[in-house]
Amino acid sequence: MINKLECKVGNETLVFETGRMAKQANGAVFVTYSGSAVIATACCSSIPNEGLDFVPLTVEYSEKYYAAGKIPGGFIKRETKPKDREILVSRIIDRPMRPLFHKEFGREIQVVPTCISADQINPPDVIAANAASAAVHISDIPFDGPIGCVRVALVDGAYIVNPTYEQIDRAKLEIVVAGTAVGITMVEGGSHEATEEEMIQAIETAKAPIASICATIEELRKIAGKEKLGMAPLLVDLNNKDEIRAFAYELLSKALFTKIKQERGKAVATAIATVKEKYKDSLNDDVQQKLFSKLMDDLQYEILRSSILDKGLRVDGRGLEDIRPITCEIGVLPRTHGSALFTRGETQVLAVTTLGTVFDEQIFDDIEGDRRERFMLHYNFPPYSVGEVGRLGTGRREIGHGDLARRAVEPMLPPKEKFPYTIRVVAEVLESNGSSSMATVCASSMSLMYAGVPMSKPVAGIAMGLITDETRYAVLSDILGDEDHLGDMDFKVAGTKDGITGFQMDIKISSVSTEILRKALEQAKRGRLHILSIMEKTIASPQSEISPYAPQVISASIDPEKIGLVIGPSGKNIKAMSERFDVQINIEEDGSLTVYGKDQKSTFSARDAILSLVEEPEVGRIYNGIVKRIMDFGAFVEIIPGREGLCHISRLAKGHVEKVTDILKEGDSIQVKLMEIDHLGRLNLAAVDALDENGEVPMRADRTPRGDFKSSDRSRDRDSRHSYREPRRER
Repeated sequence: MINKLECKVGNETLVFETGRMAKQANGAVFVTYSGSAVIATACCSSIPNEGLDFVPLTVEYSEKYYAAGKIPGGFIKRETKPKDREILVSRIIDRPMRPLFHKEFGREIQVVPTCISADQINPPDVIAANAASAAVHISDIPFDGPIGCVRVALVDGAYIVNPTYEQIDRAKLEIVVAGTAVGITMVEGGSHEATEEEMIQAIETAKAPIASICATIEELRKIAGKEKLGMAPLLVDLNNKDEIRAFAYELLSKALFTKIKQERGKAVATAIATVKEKYKDSLNDDVQQKLFSKLMDDLQYEILRSSILDKGLRVDGRGLEDIRPITCEIGVLPRTHGSALFTRGETQVLAVTTLGTVFDEQIFDDIEGDRRERFMLHYNFPPYSVGEVGRLGTGRREIGHGDLARRAVEPMLPPKEKFPYTIRVVAEVLESNGSSSMATVCASSMSLMYAGVPMSKPVAGIAMGLITDETRYAVLSDILGDEDHLGDMDFKVAGTKDGITGFQMDIKISSVSTEILRKALEQAKRGRLHILSIMEKTIASPQSEISPYAPQVISASIDPEKIGLVIGPSGKNIKAMSERFDVQINIEEDGSLTVYGKDQKSTFSARDAILSLVEEPEVGRIYNGIVKRIMDFGAFVEIIPGREGLCHISRLAKGHVEKVTDILKEGDSIQVKLMEIDHLGRLNLAAVDALDENGEVPMRADRTPRGDFKSSDRSRDRDSRHSYREPRRER
């Protein structure tokens, strides 16, 4: 039986349908929003695994090229591994849903939202999040949902729900918000220095449509939902639980407050090993071992949270708003274009900037259309950063953290017209104990400025945490890894001294109040300003010049009608100039010219050669010309590529000239002044040596009034007409 429900979200209608497609999945929902459509399925394994201490959830969002009427580019004509965009959307769906599953369910869960129609007007990511939520909620998989998801943009002073791509491009602020009927659980986005109040208002704007979506999904479950499967909890208790708890509590209370991370880890491991050794006879099977491990985790959770709420004391001894010591260094690598090392406590990031040409831009081919990006930020998190052994590679975490840092920094970069470089920043996390993504923002900002990238303002970031109970809460600044793991909120804010540029919030409880959110934002601003003040002591503004090891880039513009002349037949002209000057040349359809070279001299020479190729002769201007042909009556001189003029024998020198060859030969350089362009477009020149102090040709009896050859000389006139003919210009 096909069931269909709908609700109005923004300017369009969100339609949920189930019972027509993918009926063998545990749950399947087809969702449309205007011309975009997503089908989402949810499945779980048939056999539960008792005693799991995590949720084995996988979200696999994908976009099919046929959704936008496209065929994949390149040799492989089918979709293959996930693109970064698909991974980022998968994370947006995973993060608000994961806390709503139960560890006791014990089965692998796979959610597969697939974009199968894209109108290229409405982004499909939020549609996919709602489809995934609905698919799980109507399935037999236990789920404390549903969630709803919308995008909010601040455009021309108005908050718009689910804006179009065109509106997003004009937005001052753009965030994706997800939540339950109770409240907000996830926020992610960026802005152009939005205020804290503007961010709160955007989140508040999302609450009503999210509640409407949740109500619609709940109604769909009532009419089409399956009975939920049972849990697979451990049905036995830990032997000697109370005795073990009392003994371990005292040991862990001391070990957990060791200030240095590595020493704290060893102290906690020693304390647990001591307890385990004392009660080893009770821990006689795998089930007892799992229960023991769970008790140790629960005790750490309880001890740390009660210390913060009761005493305002954190594991490293800091107060709630205290930020760990910060050191900043720039120029730490001698041959890179820009580098910076940012250290905050036990978190350290090395950021390296490389400047490239337009040919280094990242090319994207996806359902949104082909596009190019000139700024890239790549984040690496090697296992040694946390003192572990593991495989090197780029996972979903690296892609997500890198994208967050990129969003935070990008609004402060100069436009391409002002700084025509491709920019790549690589962030190497060398140590990690809390918010390496925000350390990446700080290090990247300093590295870019040291590289001479004219950023509008420096950018810094800070990670906030939250600890709550039924009546109290505490907002933590600059959280540690342990506080992130045991807390109720991971809240990252990046920006300048004047506003927010990057924002991410994940809530592990049902929701947070506006009061808590406002306090967290205000506290984050104070922390961000403190970090910026320290960064500015090391570098406060961009270097005035780029690195000598960076390519030289010079911009200019030419008449679009003359692009063909520069390129030449089959690219002959532009290839010749590239080889001659050892440069790369790029010309856009609007006539924007960019020349990239290894040194300043060759780059400027190439630019001047191109401009001279397309420039129009200017009467009264002096040119450095090349003698192309010698005639009895004068010399034909090329003043710009492809344009020759006649310098009559009477205008070669101030005195009488018997023969042209007495003064010139073919290939000579000569300075000439363009005296006239006649009605036939012919150029009449005079040697600079023949001019008087006023820059004019003095009159003599042997000269005609114009100093030109006589029109009655037909052969000469024929030669002159031939020499002045405009060269054929090819596109």
